[in-house]
Amino acid sequence: MLKSKELITAHQLAEELNLSVDTIWRYTRDKKIPSVEIGNKQYRYKLDLVLSALASSNLEKERVDFESYSRIPWESGYRLEVLDGELVKDPSPNVNHQRVVLILSEMLKKYFRAKDADGELFIAPLDVKLDQHTVVQPDLFYLSGEQKALIKESYINGAPQLVVEVLSPFNRGKDRLQKLHLYQKAKVLHYWIVDPEDKTLECYQLIEGLYSLIAYGIDDDLLEHQNFEGMRIELNLLWPDR
Repeated sequence: MLKSKELITAHQLAEELNLSVDTIWRYTRDKKIPSVEIGNKQYRYKLDLVLSALASSNLEKERVDFESYSRIPWESGYRLEVLDGELVKDPSPNVNHQRVVLILSEMLKKYFRAKDADGELFIAPLDVKLDQHTVVQPDLFYLSGEQKALIKESYINGAPQLVVEVLSPFNRGKDRLQKLHLYQKAKVLHYWIVDPEDKTLECYQLIEGLYSLIAYGIDDDLLEHQNFEGMRIELNLLWPDR
């Protein structure tokens, strides 16, 4: 994790703030954020100073809510989400990402079908409304049989028991930082992060209001989860590009 006072690049800053690099360059050019010039049009930033500048800025964005999000036309090739009032537009995931999602979904579907016949596993794209200003589309999520009332005609109204995000090159910071915080705030009990690039699976659980890493596997490990009795995930099966 980046330290708030170290010098970072525009690309790192964009990832931390979940903004485009073009936006960072524009803010730099317009002197809306502090920067350090280290060469001809080469800049570095201190995250804590940038956050302070943005917090004190008079330019406030209108927060997007669930109703306004629902009226946005669907656009092929992109995934839209609302993260704490900010509309975020990401490109569709790549082929390897989708392969990992499909393999893991088959594993989880088999496990949950045996444990809770009334529960249901879902795959993106499907809107999950966590609150009035946060609408996400997790790669995978599971609702227990006791959560069936959350299922509406066109979206899920509330926090699933388990959310799984599979990292892509363009969303690593968003899933590890911003969405982790929002899932924690919404009281999603279990949050898993799958990293096909590093071949890892991290399993977080909400304990006293904060996420704790309680299970971890890498490469070809056999991952067992203490809170899902009998669950065994052979990680070597998750990496189709081995």
